[in-house]
Amino acid sequence: MTVNLEVADGVGTIRLDRPPMNALDIATQDRLRELAQEATDRDDVRAVVLYGGEKVFAAGADIKEMQVMDHVAMVKRSRALQESFTAVARIPKPVVAAITGYALGGGCELALCADYRIAADNAKLGQPEILLGLIPGAGGTQRLSRLVGPSKAKDLIFTGRMVKADEALTLGLVDRVVPAAEVYEQAHAWAARLAQGPAVALRAAKEAIDQGLEADIDTGLAIERTWFSALFATEDRETGMRSFVEEGPGKAKFA
Repeated sequence: MTVNLEVADGVGTIRLDRPPMNALDIATQDRLRELAQEATDRDDVRAVVLYGGEKVFAAGADIKEMQVMDHVAMVKRSRALQESFTAVARIPKPVVAAITGYALGGGCELALCADYRIAADNAKLGQPEILLGLIPGAGGTQRLSRLVGPSKAKDLIFTGRMVKADEALTLGLVDRVVPAAEVYEQAHAWAARLAQGPAVALRAAKEAIDQGLEADIDTGLAIERTWFSALFATEDRETGMRSFVEEGPGKAKFA
């Protein structure tokens, strides 16, 4: 398999495994969608790490595979391509990308689907599609601009340039830069901590933020209000508040 899901202690690692560069061919894209759905459905997965291995996250699409496709073929394929990445973005659990080496094109777009991005100090990210006479097609024009703002996104997309980890951090493209040997460990620790949290509240927080960003402020507040009220019907809310009253803050243990 070109992508695998490994689960331990509440953390599911979606591991790209297509040496040497984890090129995202059609089979890999489809497998990503399947595993995103599996991670969504499995109760033993409470947080997710996206990981490409020690050397590279993902260097982009399989260009040789794309080169033989004409307009009609890509019209048929482009929706499935986007749906694969959207399935990752819509996993209703905390998702962190552990970025090593290159995260280019589709690899960068996959990282953008995470809630949080931890990059190696030697990582390089970018959207080089313009150099092929194309634009990003797996969500890059939309997710990148929402993350770093339209002018910074346009600079990266218009030029196709790669940015090193330190500039990616300055741009807001990644959230933390660590030594390369520590990327997966720190990403897993981030996920493991959240895997111990209140699953329904975490899902509510993610959906309220993501859906609210696509709406006006009044609609966003309505989404927040609906989720906030709904959480008063959950066991986790009872556990959290009881623990706070009896033991003090931060000591609740959620099932």
